[in-house]
Amino acid sequence: MQSESLKDLVVEWLDGLKAHDVVAADVRGKTTVADFFVIATSTSGRHGQALANRVVKGAKTAGCRPFGMEGYETSDWILIDLGDVVIHVMQLSARRFYDLEGLWLDAPP
Repeated sequence: MQSESLKDLVVEWLDGLKAHDVVAADVRGKTTVADFFVIATSTSGRHGQALANRVVKGAKTAGCRPFGMEGYETSDWILIDLGDVVIHVMQLSARRFYDLEGLWLDAPP
């Protein structure tokens, strides 16, 4: 599956479960880790886990097996690696503290 199509699906899945402030950052040319970072805010630990579960289930259904997931137990910041698309599901305090948008959206190529 193309990275843009996968990114669009991830955004749709997150929106469907009421993730807040979903941002899809195009990081091509800025890193070789991924083409897109999708960043979303969860309202609680359980909400973050539900969002992560939806992304993993949807990815598997779409034929994209996740490479890994970190942070699920604490759910302050859950990272899901789908290869070309990396998803960051963060509670608001973590999102403000780490400011991934500031790091990646403003980074020069």
